[in-house]
Amino acid sequence: MTNNRPMRDEYDVAVIGAGPAGLAAASLAAQSGLSTLLLDENQGPGGQVWRGVTSTPVKETRLLGDDYWAGSKLVEEVRASGAEILQGATVWSLDRHLEIGISIGGGSQFIRAKRVILATGALERPFPIPGWTLPGVMTAGAVQTALKSSGLIPDGKTVVAGQGPLFWLLTAQILRMGGRIDLVLNTTERRNYLRALPHAAAFLTSPYFRKGLAMMREVRSKVRVVGGVTKIEATGQGRLESVTYEAGGRNARVPADLLLLHQGVVPNVNLAMSAGVKHRWDDIQLCWSPVLDANGGTSVEGIAIAGDGAGIGGALAAVERGRIAARAAVEALRPQAGAKAPSMEILRAALAKAERGRTFLDILFRPSKQFRVPGGDTIVCRCEEVTAQDILDSVAIGATGPNQLKAYRRTGMGPCQGRLCGLTVTELMAEARGKAPQEIGYYRLRAPVKPITLSELASLPKNESATKAVVRG
Repeated sequence: MTNNRPMRDEYDVAVIGAGPAGLAAASLAAQSGLSTLLLDENQGPGGQVWRGVTSTPVKETRLLGDDYWAGSKLVEEVRASGAEILQGATVWSLDRHLEIGISIGGGSQFIRAKRVILATGALERPFPIPGWTLPGVMTAGAVQTALKSSGLIPDGKTVVAGQGPLFWLLTAQILRMGGRIDLVLNTTERRNYLRALPHAAAFLTSPYFRKGLAMMREVRSKVRVVGGVTKIEATGQGRLESVTYEAGGRNARVPADLLLLHQGVVPNVNLAMSAGVKHRWDDIQLCWSPVLDANGGTSVEGIAIAGDGAGIGGALAAVERGRIAARAAVEALRPQAGAKAPSMEILRAALAKAERGRTFLDILFRPSKQFRVPGGDTIVCRCEEVTAQDILDSVAIGATGPNQLKAYRRTGMGPCQGRLCGLTVTELMAEARGKAPQEIGYYRLRAPVKPITLSELASLPKNESATKAVVRG
């Protein structure tokens, strides 16, 4: 059922995020007889992958693809499972005692759970190029959100730049819907093909191979694609007017009204880190990933992570990770109910199949250093308008890591709380200090991890527990 407020103060399982992993986890937990609450800040289920799947005005199946519409079945499944679903619920706090702070309908409250499954998904990797803060420069994910939820498509001079599965998928979707794309700039390094070659056999037998190849052919048949792009710059007076790029040692400039940037996705770690979950630097995916056991369990007892928040694996893998985390919760809380759910052996076999070929993709679409670690006057922290040179200057006078940098430049202290600059800051400081990213570390994240209004704070219970949750360090 879908409600406007939680129906109880404590649940067996709370699932945060209604994307592929969250939907799968909530469905299995509820079907096994556990009291289950599914929290999601969007107005409808699906997450980013299946955003708007129950409400999109785009009804022709081929336009968004079969993989998108596969989400409908899982939404129906969770709605019939008995799980309690709260849409429009922003989770801004989670602690080691499994107390969750949520805002919904203009007020805030706390609930507790015996087990929490984080299915908060992924964020687009920062793509800090000169001019990326100009109006008219957007992420591919933002455009895909508008496309799925409202059927909106670009109609001005449009350039798409970057790499990765979503890069090709979005371009294909825009073209299918009659949107305008004038040029595609592919930043995939040519040597990455050789690096990925040892993992090609697994990829050729994966669910990604034929779909990916078909999408790339579809795009190339409709629009000009420039490969081997090593430099991109957005320019304009007050807004985007042109895009300059370098490929094969040659520079070119094209007029543009819209530049869409994308170079992969990374786990959304903010809520997990604020709860004290241990993370490590992933040298393959070049991001922070939680340290997990085979069931998605974390360093904090009772908290599990599933889906792309556990490491980028795609929608199919996210579904299986969600089911594994839920199955583990069932075994811990109500072992006798386990007979109703698929066995761990079956679920792990399905996950292995879904993850087949992932290493090939990770290596092939590894972002180039110049698109991850900028220099000069390129803005790194958009919220505080801090440049790469500002950060290097701070390192030179004593800043040792992202948290110390806050005192020098306020990086990571704006509304995005480091989501758009964190990875860049870590890598930039690591290079400047000659250390590994793991040694440099990441921002110390605290609740609230999402903005909360004064009126929402005022609606909280007036007790010591609520006060500690809001000011928790």
